[in-house]
Amino acid sequence: MQTSALNALDRALEQLSAAGFTMGPAWEETHELCQGHEGESLFDAAHALCHRIEGDDGNAGYWYRRAGRPVSTGSLAEECAALRAEIAGA
Repeated sequence: MQTSALNALDRALEQLSAAGFTMGPAWEETHELCQGHEGESLFDAAHALCHRIEGDDGNAGYWYRRAGRPVSTGSLAEECAALRAEIAGA
């Protein structure tokens, strides 16, 4: 994975968190970024988070499966923090 793409994902997740995990510009930016990197596990996992925020559990489940991950049962903040930690370690 390209470092610049991961940095962009980290920034998008930071903005999504700062926006309180609500629908809006930060959500749109994160979702669009993830769509541009379909098939890359971290992006697919963040895509799942986006749909979880949206309240579309079926679509979120699809993206968790695509990412090869179990459906998250933690808070949105916990899931976001875990993704950001994974990006930092990549």
